[in-house]
Amino acid sequence: MNDIPLGVLFSILGVLIVLSGFFSGSETALISLNRYRLKHLVQSGHRGAQIASTLLERPDRLFGLILIFNNFVNILASAIATVIGMRLFGEAGIAIATGILTFAILIFSEVSPKTYAAQNPERFGFPAAYILKALMWLFYPLVFVINTITNGLLSLLGIHKPGNNDSLSPEELRTIVNDAGSMIPVKHQKMLLNILDLEAVRVEDIMITRNDIVGIDIDESWEEILDNLTNSLHTRLPVFEGNINHTFGFLHLRKALAVISSDNASKEALKKVITPCYFIPEATPLNRQLLNFQKNKRRTGLVVDEYGDIQGLVTLEDILEEIVGEFTTDPSDTLMKEVHPQEDGTVLVDGSANIRELNRMMHWSLPTSGAITVNGLILEFLESIPEPGTSVLIDYYPIEILQITGNTVKTIKISPRLNQDVNKDNAEN
Repeated sequence: MNDIPLGVLFSILGVLIVLSGFFSGSETALISLNRYRLKHLVQSGHRGAQIASTLLERPDRLFGLILIFNNFVNILASAIATVIGMRLFGEAGIAIATGILTFAILIFSEVSPKTYAAQNPERFGFPAAYILKALMWLFYPLVFVINTITNGLLSLLGIHKPGNNDSLSPEELRTIVNDAGSMIPVKHQKMLLNILDLEAVRVEDIMITRNDIVGIDIDESWEEILDNLTNSLHTRLPVFEGNINHTFGFLHLRKALAVISSDNASKEALKKVITPCYFIPEATPLNRQLLNFQKNKRRTGLVVDEYGDIQGLVTLEDILEEIVGEFTTDPSDTLMKEVHPQEDGTVLVDGSANIRELNRMMHWSLPTSGAITVNGLILEFLESIPEPGTSVLIDYYPIEILQITGNTVKTIKISPRLNQDVNKDNAEN
């Protein structure tokens, strides 16, 4: 090497530093590739993505190849730098060359290329994949030997290669959706998150409670039945004998009106167009029930408990509203009749109001893990029937019971939520 001009040695050293940066950056770029975007690009026929995906199928071989060349280049660069240092500075040149080369490799072969590769993995990684694939083909025997020795050593130490697991947990999916930013509109993000939450919500959490079910009592007079059908705000009505526990079917308003307008209008003719009941266990998750509605080609079902008693009614629309939100803001909606905001900031709420719907409408966060209605929430909290004028604090919401009817809370007044931190400080003092 002493016969090689210094200019040539400096040129070779510069090339080696660049090659070291290439291999370092390639490793970082390929590791930083988004695996789901990579799959999409592979399916769309992107050649660079296909090669990168093939290389990443065996990361031990890929990293073995990169490290072989990276170490070879760095060692060769060190040797050349030592020769240059000795020719320029004598024995002291060894230390000088080591210090300068370490600084140069750190800046130009490690930090800079890896930073760029991490920020632009596709721009760096896909072109590099072509070169790495060619090197893998040329030097495969050497890579194979190195990996065989390495894997054998790891096996002796009890370390085994884990299987590939690309499946995502619901929590990881939520993180991906939340981190999508402008790639997914906010409304669509909320819908996707609501879909993921369906598994945690049961039909009893969103059902219309049995006390609020509007139906047709077939034992009533024909005139009363006609009046109920004519003034009904619902498309499908449960039909029962005497009370809701004896429900035997559903009546579609369109079919009922066809019977009413015919010449043979009667209870018997009306019974012929009644659809048999569809029952749903109260603990059924919403994601399962959505599929069950589709499978059974139903839109409405009666929710029953473990004893078969009817507890409420749930519709396909109720489940879809959990995903996309309310379909309408029609003031005739039941919840709108149950909620009355006051000028002082408080809200009068009917005890039969559904807690989940109330939270969604008022942007509150009342507990939904137990009771379904506001009445149930208060009774569950107090474990007794309260007297009018009783005040409670539930999840930092001041609630005053205004009216009791029988054994149920009829009307309450909810004040704005207290500051949680301030309330804790007051409790501590």
